[in-house]
Amino acid sequence: MKSIRKAVIVDGVRTPFLDSGGAYSQLMTYELGGKAIAGLVSKTGLDANRVNMVTMGTVLHEIETSNVARESMLSAGLPATIPAYTTSMAGLSASVGFANLCDMIALGRIEVGIAAGVESFSDIPIRYSQKIRRAAMKVRQDSSAKNILKNLASLRPADLKPEMPTGTDFTTRKTMGVCAEQMVRKFKVSREDCDVFTVRSHRLAIEALNRGHFEGTIIPVQVSGIKHPITLDNTPRKDSNIQKLSTMRTIFRKEGVITAAGSSRFTDGSAALLVTSLEAANDLGLQPLAEVVDYQLAAVKSLEEEMLLGPAVSIPVLLARNKLSMADIDVWELHEAFAAQVLVNIACMARSEFAGEYFNGVVPGDLPIDKLNTWGGSLSLGNPFAATGIRLLTTAARRLQVENKRYAVVSSCAGGGLGAAILLENKGGVELRR
Repeated sequence: MKSIRKAVIVDGVRTPFLDSGGAYSQLMTYELGGKAIAGLVSKTGLDANRVNMVTMGTVLHEIETSNVARESMLSAGLPATIPAYTTSMAGLSASVGFANLCDMIALGRIEVGIAAGVESFSDIPIRYSQKIRRAAMKVRQDSSAKNILKNLASLRPADLKPEMPTGTDFTTRKTMGVCAEQMVRKFKVSREDCDVFTVRSHRLAIEALNRGHFEGTIIPVQVSGIKHPITLDNTPRKDSNIQKLSTMRTIFRKEGVITAAGSSRFTDGSAALLVTSLEAANDLGLQPLAEVVDYQLAAVKSLEEEMLLGPAVSIPVLLARNKLSMADIDVWELHEAFAAQVLVNIACMARSEFAGEYFNGVVPGDLPIDKLNTWGGSLSLGNPFAATGIRLLTTAARRLQVENKRYAVVSSCAGGGLGAAILLENKGGVELRR
């Protein structure tokens, strides 16, 4: 077996993130995924023949393209000789694909990989009732007129109603918003703090855009029938303010804290990241943005009250294993599913009772909010589920360079009570490619 090698992030790109039902509606998911992969290859000047593996995360699976990673890379023009597979772990889908590639690089299995994520809420899989599906399969097995009439007679008008995806957790039968409100009741965060955090997310996203932090990261997307390429997200709100948010109704619980503004919206988009061994990056003449030090996957104890505590149960383990403290990390990128979810995770990591339950009484400490999501987050930039994980990694790696810092932590919660935390290190400054 070859000696363990270091995996590095070379660069990452994404499509503009758009509210669902918009300009990407005419694209199938694999086509949207292919846009990001093609953009990454073009930006880096990478010889596509050097790619050894492609992974792509997705949550909303299109049955016609069950291995959306394969279809996306082919639509991007990559050689058919490159293997590709799709990963699915709720909101961690792209992150676990990225982790897989890092492990393959560490073990010497591959040298160059592309980790990607894609989501399209404009083209969600809608199916008919189970009775319709069973009847259709019986007709497929026996298409005689007698059997067709028999199965039609067994159906009722209500059976013809399409079944829309609900986003409800299968085990608890509750939506993520309802679960987040249960976390709020247990760990206590205020409505005012949630509104303040939401406004902060939009303000920082607008500031990052104006300062050019997204230049070279957001690739233009040409869609048939639309005259000009799409070049910008349409999700950040310049008019977001406390006065407006304070008048909004809560949407999951009357006495709760979560409003539509304090929730990440359904968004279409894709993202792709080039990860290689350090040796391969040097051979290709590419300067890495960050080294991948370690990662931690975790899960909560209670799905009822801790569903979205993924960061709080994964970050402390990651830091402890690498002998680092909260204060050692200068770049934090956490997924903002809800403003309340982020605030609860931060609060839990500073509380002794939570540490006693999960970490033998060792309190991880305070996560410095001034170092968190300083280029905006999912509340403002949108949340195309699997693509968000790649956006977080790309942003963290670029922030390390722009801010000239050493360590970054990227972390996300996910449905099913799952969580992930990834540790990146800046080994030396580079000139960011636009």
